[in-house]
Amino acid sequence: MLEDKNPQRTSLEELGEFGLIDHLTQHFELKQPSSLVGVGDDAAVMDFKDKKVVVSTDMLVEGVHFDLSYMPLKHLGYKSVMVNLSDIYAMNAMATQITISMAVSNRFPLEALEEFYEGVALACKLYNVDLVGGDTTSSNKGMIISVTAIGSADASKIAYRKGSKPNDLLVVTGDLGGAYLGLQVLEREKEVYKVNPNSQPDLEPYSYLVERQLKPEARKDMVELLEKLEVKPTSMIDISDGLSSEILHLCKHGEVGCNLFENKIPLDPSVISTCEEFKMDSTMIALGGGEDYELLFTIDQADFPKIKGNPNLTVIGHMTEKSEGVHLITRAETKIPITAQGWNSFKP
Repeated sequence: MLEDKNPQRTSLEELGEFGLIDHLTQHFELKQPSSLVGVGDDAAVMDFKDKKVVVSTDMLVEGVHFDLSYMPLKHLGYKSVMVNLSDIYAMNAMATQITISMAVSNRFPLEALEEFYEGVALACKLYNVDLVGGDTTSSNKGMIISVTAIGSADASKIAYRKGSKPNDLLVVTGDLGGAYLGLQVLEREKEVYKVNPNSQPDLEPYSYLVERQLKPEARKDMVELLEKLEVKPTSMIDISDGLSSEILHLCKHGEVGCNLFENKIPLDPSVISTCEEFKMDSTMIALGGGEDYELLFTIDQADFPKIKGNPNLTVIGHMTEKSEGVHLITRAETKIPITAQGWNSFKP
C-alpha cells in the first residue's frame, strides 16, 4: 500500500478542546445498562445497583511505553484500552466503561487522533465497554495517554492479589514471552531502517510475536470461562510486568511461598525459535518479559478436575508455606530463588 505523501492535516487549534472531544467521540454509543450518562456532561453517571465497582487507571507515555516509529496509532488506541481492561479482568470482574485523557503536541493533526480513536472504538465494540468521558490538552513532550477502566462484579466473585494459601495450584492463561520478543524484533528492524531507510522488513516469520506486542488482547474470555467452569480463583493478577514479578506480588499479598516449574511454563513455538535466533533464554524471557496481559491465578486443588486438560489453562506450580520462599524448579530439578526481573519504567 503506497503512502500518501500529502495527507490531510487539520490543526487541533481549529477545533479547540471541547470541539475536539465532540468530534472524536461523536460515534460512540452507550450500550451498557449501567451507563446512564456518558460524554457531554460534567461527569458520567453510572448505576451498578447491587454490584461492587472496580476501577483501574494506567498511563502510557511516548518514548517510555510506546514508540510511534513502529506503533501504528490505531493499534496504540486499541492497546491503550486493553492494558486497562486487563486489570479489571484480573479482579475476576467484567469491564463496563472507560474514560480516556490525552495530551498531545502540535505535531499531531486531527487525522492522527481520529486514527487513534478508531482503535479505541474497535476495542470498545469487541469488549462491549462504553467510552463515558475523558479530557484532552496540549503537551510539549509528544503524546501522553491516561485510561481509566471501570467494571463490576458480585462481591463473592471478586479475586484479589491476596487470598492464596499453601498447596493452591498456580495457573496461567495462554502463553508467555511473545510480547517482549515482538518488541525485540521491532527494535531490531528500527535500527536496520535507521541505517538503510529503503530497507523493507520481513515481519511475516514473527507475525504472532509482533501482534502480541502491537495488538494484545485482554483475557475477558478467561473470566467467562472460569465462571462457566464454576472455578473461583483464590487470588489473581494480570501479567503486565513479567511472570516473576507477578508471582512475587501474589506471594507478598498472600503471605505464601511458591514453587514454579520451568518445564510447565507455556511457550509458543515462535517464542522458542526466536529466542534461539536472538541467543536468549526462553525461560528468562517468560519470567521477565512482560506485556503478555495473560491472567495468573491460584485455585484450590479441589478445582483441578474442572480445569484439567483445558488448552487455555496451564498449571505451572503450587503455593507453599511462606518460610519455604519463592523458587523456580529448573528442568534439572534444581531450586533457584525467583527475584523481580520485570518491567520498571523508572530504570534508566
